Amino acid sequence: MNDIVIGSGPAGVAVAKALLARGRAVTLVDGGKRLESHLDARRESLAALPADQWHEEALETYCAPNFSAPEGQARRFGSDFAMEPAGQTIAGDAPWLGLRASRAVGGLSNLWGTAVLPYSASDMAGWPISPFDLASHYSAVRAFMPLSAAASDGPGLRPLFDTTDMAPDGALAHSHQASATCAVSGACKACGLCLHGCPWGFMYSSRQTLQALRDTPLFDYRPGHVVQQFAEDENGVRVTLAGHDDLRGSRLFVAAGVLETARLVLASGLAGDSLSLHDSQHAFVPMLHRWRPSAPVDKPPLTTLPQIFAELSVPEISSHLIHAQLYTWNRFFAHDLISNYGHGLPLAASALRALARRLIVAQIFLHSDHSARIQLRLAADGRLAPQLHENPDTGKTLKAARRQLARLMRHAGLTTLGFASRPGTAGSSFHVGASLPMATTPRRGQSDTLGRPYGLNRIHLVDASVLPAIPATTITFSVMANAHRIGTLAP
Repeated sequence: MNDIVIGSGPAGVAVAKALLARGRAVTLVDGGKRLESHLDARRESLAALPADQWHEEALETYCAPNFSAPEGQARRFGSDFAMEPAGQTIAGDAPWLGLRASRAVGGLSNLWGTAVLPYSASDMAGWPISPFDLASHYSAVRAFMPLSAAASDGPGLRPLFDTTDMAPDGALAHSHQASATCAVSGACKACGLCLHGCPWGFMYSSRQTLQALRDTPLFDYRPGHVVQQFAEDENGVRVTLAGHDDLRGSRLFVAAGVLETARLVLASGLAGDSLSLHDSQHAFVPMLHRWRPSAPVDKPPLTTLPQIFAELSVPEISSHLIHAQLYTWNRFFAHDLISNYGHGLPLAASALRALARRLIVAQIFLHSDHSARIQLRLAADGRLAPQLHENPDTGKTLKAARRQLARLMRHAGLTTLGFASRPGTAGSSFHVGASLPMATTPRRGQSDTLGRPYGLNRIHLVDASVLPAIPATTITFSVMANAHRIGTLAP
């Protein structure tokens, strides 16, 4: 019998690659949603021309749906195909929840910011697996995921400058700033539409790997399926599909994303009546640069992906690393400034656009130990009913981290506008998981080091659900490496 994989997001394609490399036959099922044909045609019309020949009216039409999206929704290419609206999978009114599920080909990788950085040894302290256990699997993922040119020597921190400064209480604070590594093709045309959908598809999505997998003889892709539940017995696994016959297989690898995986685990009766997702709280911190640019910052060539990673180690603020990503100009800057401060001021728009050209925005991430938890139960209609458990440590840790980042960024000629900082809602970083964390000796509510929930042998969870915690560092690369590890070692 085939192995079955649920989900075509980053974890799904990574585990499928590992299984196929072992000569295992794989059937992958997913919701199969794709960009609507008329929107794909609009994307192709932009891709057919060089960026310097695009008309501003066409660009505004392309970007407008992203600006008008409901709170918590991201619209690449003007579509909601990659992100389920909250009400599709979440029961009740939960405006505080920024996390969404995906049933698209490629999952949430259609939307991610492409930031790539492996977990450090300090990120994984106390885990049942080590950086050594992931090392070869990071390399395996790099073999099929493109990295920006700056990462030719591998993903990691390539120093711009290091600083040692004094924290407010007099303790030493260390920071390491480096060029950001992104999962972007070297053919990138630097058109600046990264956050609205690359017309050429140069930003990595796991649907690219899925397309390559479909040419593999042992691989069977079945889109258009919503899984209802699953179970195992001594002969294999059974996957129940909405509106279709059950699937039978030898083993099951669940890579549906943390919300969908939680729904399936709860519906299958494998973890009691609730699960707790651990969040990585994030916040946006605007800064103004004090130098005169050598060229217009809002004209191509430019990229709106993260430009710099900064890792802060301040034990008096957190025993864990604090991660920050710095973004230069993008179309959201002026749009947000005008929307928030330009009402009733006819002459304000041009001044705010000029201000936007001087903005650099840092996105700060905290470890899950300093962040909220999201309790999930199964509602009567099969959706997830969430409950927020706030962490009293979040606010003070964010504030201290922001102040320390401001001190350190002065070395780079940046003035932080702390009063304009904006924390994200719970789950909106999409650095979320650890609902069934791996443990050396798992108990109910945990999984073993192969992602098998307590008491199970043939069902493996391979997405962020099984991370023991959620470090502040970027998440996708490590989730893919861990999924590849599980696919390599599973019996």
